[in-house]
Amino acid sequence: MVLAGIIESTIAIPEGVTVIQNDDVLTVKGPKGELSRNFAHPRVKITVKNEEVHVSCEYPRMKEKAMNGTFAAHVRNMFRGVTEGYTYGLKTVYSHFPMKVTVKGDKVEVSNYLGGHAIRYADIVGGCKVKVNGADITVEGIDVEACGQTAANIEKATRRLGFDERTFQDGIYIVQKSHRVR
Repeated sequence: MVLAGIIESTIAIPEGVTVIQNDDVLTVKGPKGELSRNFAHPRVKITVKNEEVHVSCEYPRMKEKAMNGTFAAHVRNMFRGVTEGYTYGLKTVYSHFPMKVTVKGDKVEVSNYLGGHAIRYADIVGGCKVKVNGADITVEGIDVEACGQTAANIEKATRRLGFDERTFQDGIYIVQKSHRVR
């Protein structure tokens, strides 16, 4: 909404979610957990009042308009994360050498990739949980950025440069995201 040089986005706080603001840090607590994020910006302000989060900027330029929308999207992602959570589905694809994928601590190990002896590792970011069930890998968590980065790390661990992807399809690929309908 734009009124007299002020742009403002309003996000309603869902039921069962509490929001605490401490200076520029917004903490969101819900049934699935708690997320905190620093929203420091010299011109874009975030306030919590009347069961709503307001993101506003006076006399915005193009960059401040973009930052206003970005902050509002981050707040909505935090609300969805603490209420529903996020899930990424990955699929293991191989033609000849079966890959073995295991989770050890905060790393995912991929062994026997293309019959090689070197073990490939992918970092698990944030508080994500990774489950391996045969050829299916599931990444779950409340932070969309941490889940997405973990899924990308797993996919990147089996990336092979210099080969035609249409012919050499061995690897691990993201096939499903809970926040996007395909």
